[in-house]
Amino acid sequence: MSRPMTIAEKILAAHAGLDSVEPGQLVEVDVDFALGNDITAPIAIKIFRQAGVNTVFDREKIALVSDHFVPNKDIMSAEQARLLREFAAEQGIVHHYDGGESGVEHVLLPEKGLVLPGDVVIGADSHTCTYGAMGTFATGVGSTDLAATMITGKTWFKVPESIKFVYKGKLRPWVGGKDLILYTIGDIGVDGALYMAMEFTGPVIDSMSMAGRFTMSNMAIEAGGKVGLINPDDTTLDYVTDRAVRDFTVYRSDEDAQYAKVIEYDCSEIEPQVACPHLPENTKGISEVGNVSLDQVVIGSCTNGRLEDLALAADVISGRRVSKGLRLIVIPTTPTVYIQALEKGFLTTFLNAGAVIGPPTCGPCLGGHMGVLAKGERALSTTNRNFVGRMGHPESEVYLANPAIAAASAVLGRIGSPDEL
Repeated sequence: MSRPMTIAEKILAAHAGLDSVEPGQLVEVDVDFALGNDITAPIAIKIFRQAGVNTVFDREKIALVSDHFVPNKDIMSAEQARLLREFAAEQGIVHHYDGGESGVEHVLLPEKGLVLPGDVVIGADSHTCTYGAMGTFATGVGSTDLAATMITGKTWFKVPESIKFVYKGKLRPWVGGKDLILYTIGDIGVDGALYMAMEFTGPVIDSMSMAGRFTMSNMAIEAGGKVGLINPDDTTLDYVTDRAVRDFTVYRSDEDAQYAKVIEYDCSEIEPQVACPHLPENTKGISEVGNVSLDQVVIGSCTNGRLEDLALAADVISGRRVSKGLRLIVIPTTPTVYIQALEKGFLTTFLNAGAVIGPPTCGPCLGGHMGVLAKGERALSTTNRNFVGRMGHPESEVYLANPAIAAASAVLGRIGSPDEL
């Protein structure tokens, strides 16, 4: 009989062909799905070519998504996207997304049912951990590792220790997954879960929508986590079942599984959170932020650009105007999200408020395009990182918050809460 295991250990054991694994063990595993984008895949393709290999391990288990610098912002980014197109055509890659079919990869792939519960997924992008919300062992890797997986269909891991986070109590108004994960990172620090599986549990998680769960798993990497996992339940299966393009296996942690530590939070004590420059751990409750004027607000990204996020922001900003001298940029993350936001009138609400609507792209999140900051400018964003120079000039500042706080702040011209409206 195998030892009691966490969900992370169970998935790795199954993919390594073992009855059980334990933290610290090195395992080689079969990969269910691998992805690269227009920044990271070109390097992987170059390494793939250097290896002298002719074909990828499985043309249906690889996604190439042009989402970081698209629509192409300059000649170099155009060359990168062309490289993906040519490689996808040559290899017959089924899941190549470009132009009007593309969107922010970590929203697009779950939406299309390509990454599933119980999978091992690697992506040459640090926020691949997003899919852990579905009970997927999903993590970011370097382009060299992506190339190796494109060739062999395998990769290796050191089995991580797990930390169990238990969220109890009742959520306050305007508090969601973004606030819980920011509060958690503020508590344990940006290296508080270094190379560990963060497992999000408790009654608050049980009642949370998939959108909120995706947001929490997305930012596991901001605490140094290897993966950010949520045990699949009915909410997961409702989301996944009609989308899934193949069969999947659900794994859940055993009741008596061993954890490196267990951390409990009373969510009734957590107000909306703001991460101040220049680290996601530098968090404050909205009541403690003070008077921080803004030049730009961004609502979007793989963290908070889903339909539910846009709905929340539109509800707050409806009938109001963006503060004079402030730029509000709203970016639906996929064509489907764009269409639904259009049909529900959210985009009209944003346009009437004076916002700019961008096409599905990562764009401003990484200081790429469509919202780069000038020297001395200050932005509030629903994205996941606020490092020095993350969204533009090294002497600009980025604050992170949820979509409701972002929308209210765009109206106020400074960081503030919907309660002030």
